[in-house]
Amino acid sequence: FTLGQNRIYLAFPEIGFPTSYYLSVNDLVVEQCAAEIQQLSMPRFVSWRARKWLKPQENLYFIHTTYTGEKFARDIRERVWEGGTVTYTSLQVAFFLGFSQVILIGVDHNYVTQGKPNATVVSQGDDPNHFHPGYFGKGFRWQLPDLLQWEDAYRLARRTFEANGRSVVDATIGGKLRVFERV
Repeated sequence: FTLGQNRIYLAFPEIGFPTSYYLSVNDLVVEQCAAEIQQLSMPRFVSWRARKWLKPQENLYFIHTTYTGEKFARDIRERVWEGGTVTYTSLQVAFFLGFSQVILIGVDHNYVTQGKPNATVVSQGDDPNHFHPGYFGKGFRWQLPDLLQWEDAYRLARRTFEANGRSVVDATIGGKLRVFERV
């Protein structure tokens, strides 16, 4: 089973398959990519806020996410803290779905583009931070990362998984994240 995030569908031709699940909770991603997200056929999880841009349909699940109130939601039918990153939200979805081990792939935790965390910027050209130059390509609005907040959230996820006899490992080649065991 695979859970892809944000614009993962750009990689489907290269990897040769669509992900089993899809998740996006970032308002800027959903707003700018609503038509693409709407066309995906796998079960999709999006923030409740996404209802401004997405029409309800089969396999589209709206979850109540929040920017505040640090916690790890074991049940995504309740309020889910985003932790500043879609990957943290994905870990909560995976926990809720019952997965005993999660293997992270492609969590580089390293950005070429620098600036004030969470500031909204507009890409001026190809995206140097993701797997595809068009991921957040020219003209795309996105927020700069807050790697320290993400690490706090990931530590909370790790503690929750481990306290429940589950695990998260990181198989990203060359990634900079050091919260999870590297495999």
